[in-house]
Amino acid sequence: MAALKEEPPEAVTVKPDPDAGPPPPPPAAPQSQSPSPTAASSLLSDGEPLAGATDSKPPQPPQPPSTTAAAAATTTLSPASAAPQLPTDRQTLLAVLHFLRRSNLRESEEILRKEARLLATDEGDAAVGVLVEDQPDVSAVLSAYNQQGDPALYEEYYSGLKQFIECALDCHRAELSQLFYPLFVHMYLELVYNGHENEAKSFFEKFHGDQECYYQDDLRVLSSLTKKEHMRGNETMLDFRTSKFVLRISRDSYQLLKRHLQEKQNNQIWNIVQEHLYIDIFDGMPRSKQQIDAMVGSLAGEAKREANKAKVFFGLLKEPEIEFPLDDEDEEGENEEGKPKKKKPRKDSTGSKKDVKLKTATLCKQGLTAVDITDDSSMIVGGFADSTVRVWSVTPKKLRSVKSAADKESDDVLERIMDEKTASELKILYGHSGPVYGTSFSPDRNYLLSSSEDGTIRLWSLLTFSCLVGYKGHNYPVWDTQFSPYGYYFVSGGHDRVARLWATDHYQPLRIFAGHLADVTCTCFHPNSNYVATGSADRTVRLWDVLNGNCVRIFTGHKGPIHSLAFSPNGKFLATGATDGRVLLWDIGHGLMVGELKGHTDTIYALKFSRDGEILASGMH
Repeated sequence: MAALKEEPPEAVTVKPDPDAGPPPPPPAAPQSQSPSPTAASSLLSDGEPLAGATDSKPPQPPQPPSTTAAAAATTTLSPASAAPQLPTDRQTLLAVLHFLRRSNLRESEEILRKEARLLATDEGDAAVGVLVEDQPDVSAVLSAYNQQGDPALYEEYYSGLKQFIECALDCHRAELSQLFYPLFVHMYLELVYNGHENEAKSFFEKFHGDQECYYQDDLRVLSSLTKKEHMRGNETMLDFRTSKFVLRISRDSYQLLKRHLQEKQNNQIWNIVQEHLYIDIFDGMPRSKQQIDAMVGSLAGEAKREANKAKVFFGLLKEPEIEFPLDDEDEEGENEEGKPKKKKPRKDSTGSKKDVKLKTATLCKQGLTAVDITDDSSMIVGGFADSTVRVWSVTPKKLRSVKSAADKESDDVLERIMDEKTASELKILYGHSGPVYGTSFSPDRNYLLSSSEDGTIRLWSLLTFSCLVGYKGHNYPVWDTQFSPYGYYFVSGGHDRVARLWATDHYQPLRIFAGHLADVTCTCFHPNSNYVATGSADRTVRLWDVLNGNCVRIFTGHKGPIHSLAFSPNGKFLATGATDGRVLLWDIGHGLMVGELKGHTDTIYALKFSRDGEILASGMH
């Protein structure tokens, strides 16, 4: 099943003031070189700069080619085919082909390649030559790093901007400081891509220490990209290139930045701002350092304001009214002699404390990687590094398998179908070929889900303790899987950066939620089953609409990968935990952070609300 399309690119929220003047003019190109498309596309038809880099660019004005350029064009392109330009379509096509090849989807790749050739034929011989000869690598994606600036001036450009920001007023300094990290990344990648290895190394060593501490993991990966060949196929580099870094800046701060770049004729930085950044301009007072720090930290910056404006229906479904008969032991009445009945003492359903402690010790010693408990606390399941799934009975009632043939002589239904010979406190389920990273009981306690490093999700029967279905859709390890509150549907997330929605009676996913820039590490259903929350190593949390597959919320603020999610029982709030040791509380209706809980010093792997929603428990490794 094809992945659902991501949200279309959005226009800039606020257009810059036209009275502020045009940006610095592009440098005059030498006669032996063709004009730079990046510089040409940085201006609107009326000379007004774009506030954020968008996918739509104005047509370039025709310029007479030089003798050298004309000769080169004659050898490769015909005069009639030199006019059409398809940079955006070409980049998208090559990126898709590259993804299909990495995913070993050869058949899909060949079909798309054939269709691309046919499509290109209709558009001219030039496009055919480009699409047929190029391989599905990232050469087109990286082509935006072509530049004609002096590599020796990169440090001067960056230092000049840094000095300007540090000398700005306090109210603007915090907002403009957000530019440091994305500009540093893209300037470094430009130097590496154009073969200036020594200049790139010097640039990195001089300025990497100025970046925020929560970007250190990304910078460590970036430092390993020292040659152009290293950039091909590198996932982190593709993330930097294909996703525009989002900055939220006030109009006053933005105008201040634009005037500075205009006065200094700093075209190199301005081109990066136009090409790789999305600046979300708002009217009002600039934000403080504390306000900014609360929302930044993700791999692609903050979430766009437009991403959190969709209406979320977080109300709960009306529970059916069902009357349950009271147990005999709870009924108060009189016996045949007219005397009040005596209540039978209840047995402890959780077993002795010694049994619980023994189970805990057993779990800890055998490489436990996942755990889940039924709602009535009758069973506990553990996923282990040895690829096994183990189910324990926490109550004195032992686990029994169904008989192969029912016993017709017994009056008790359970005795007819349940085999007492198989009764035991522990059942071990075999089937996975790698560590088990996710487990989930169905609400009716008849089924069990498990996800593994082997890329599969398995559905187990708790009546026969056997595997019923193996769901194959992920190409890489599956980190988490969760049943919906009403059963039947379940969700999974893995290393392939997508979450998938399944139904137990379908072996193919019903929805594919694509949009994260790194592993989907945890998943969680909303109490009304209409939404799915996903946490990722890209340090964002997304809320997806199950009905149409759209992303309706993007939460940023964590400074490390997300590892735990929990919805409040009333469905209004979402709690998230990450490697930064913080628990953040979100209002999903308004898309805002409403609380931050501190106290942990390491990764938070578990979150759980009490049944009344008044208490939230968090667990750290």
